[in-house]
Amino acid sequence: MTTKVKQMNIGVLIYGCGHHQAAWRMPDSSIKRLGDKRYYQSLAQLAERGLLDAVFFADNQSFPAKTDTALPAFWFDPIVNLTAISQVTAHIGLVSTISSTFSNPFTAARQLLSLDHVTGGRVGWNLVTSMTDLEAQNHSMSALPNHESRYAKADEFAKVMNQLFTSWHTKAFIHSRDDNQVIHSDMIQPFHHHGTHFNVKGPSTTPASPQGKPVAMQAGASPQGIALATKYAEAIYSVSWNIQQARQFRQRLDKQLAKNGEKRHIKIFPGLVTYVAKTREEAMAKKHALDHALPIETALEQLSFFVQQDCFAWDIDDKVPELPPIEDFTGPIGRYETILTIIRDKDPTVRELLGYLNAGGGHLTLIGTPEDIVDTMAQWFDEGVADGFNLMPPTLPHSLEDFIELVVPELQRRGLYRERYTSQTFRGHLNL
Repeated sequence: MTTKVKQMNIGVLIYGCGHHQAAWRMPDSSIKRLGDKRYYQSLAQLAERGLLDAVFFADNQSFPAKTDTALPAFWFDPIVNLTAISQVTAHIGLVSTISSTFSNPFTAARQLLSLDHVTGGRVGWNLVTSMTDLEAQNHSMSALPNHESRYAKADEFAKVMNQLFTSWHTKAFIHSRDDNQVIHSDMIQPFHHHGTHFNVKGPSTTPASPQGKPVAMQAGASPQGIALATKYAEAIYSVSWNIQQARQFRQRLDKQLAKNGEKRHIKIFPGLVTYVAKTREEAMAKKHALDHALPIETALEQLSFFVQQDCFAWDIDDKVPELPPIEDFTGPIGRYETILTIIRDKDPTVRELLGYLNAGGGHLTLIGTPEDIVDTMAQWFDEGVADGFNLMPPTLPHSLEDFIELVVPELQRRGLYRERYTSQTFRGHLNL
């Protein structure tokens, strides 16, 4: 009898020309193709050649074009983009971000279920509560609701989504000409949700999908975010700068599960930025080339958002000023916690902090040979702080090509990654 070796899951977060803020400035960048569906299709096909589990799109429902270097990285609605991608791929999962603050659950569930049927069960959804007032102002709000209110609405949103996902099944669609019967109507009934934020009669117009329902992902790191994840999520996208922070996140998640009286395992996929080459010197040179091209103004604008204060007044070569404790912070908790960790670990100047954040914003960043990269990935995986990783390539397509061509074969050599797809559904890829 052979024992099945546990293998990690790997997806990729596709963003613009890449996650490094200077990626668009490279001579061979993809900047001209941001509005071309074939660009995203080709990236997904590359990821599928590497046997990745999923392509994932984040979302921002505003375009803060305050500077001449603002990137229109959210050119397409993620579900529309994934639908185009679905037509040129056969196996890879397709994960869309859905905002509970701005979305209607009936419409969102219908879109996701429809795409799940079209793809034969390859869809996942990442529930977020959104982060900026600019987005709120595109949805008839003057400002974003407070953190507690957003998560209360997200809880109800997720509940209704799950009711809609399973409101009826294809077995109720009998289409019998002989019996003059199209459906078993008694198997397709309203569920009558009446809540604080939503009133939804149901059922969905679309039945449960080939994988049952789209895979539920979540990305919040605040206490409310973790509580929401333990109620509804099957996997979490996390932010961890180092293995100590990853351990702490796993402990917080497991503690909340125990508090809920649940014994289930929720998969964690930390973000991963890689600069990989056949030698460490070549890998470091790739990072240095990007860092050298980084516009300081762009980096300071991102840092200002992460810490929710104006960083342009800071002296670029002085130590980072003291920041409020995490208990007093009301912005995106996961990223802020990571910044505090970097400051504690490195005691950096402002310029040095920008260097740590300029690709991926504080996610695990690995620079080196395929063996170097896989050593660290394997350590996190073996310790149980990561069930896999969510790639955040500094440049696209080049960094993704490097990972597929150099890192995936080393993972396979060690038995840590698949050599072929063995499932037709995203749920199957994740062994859920």
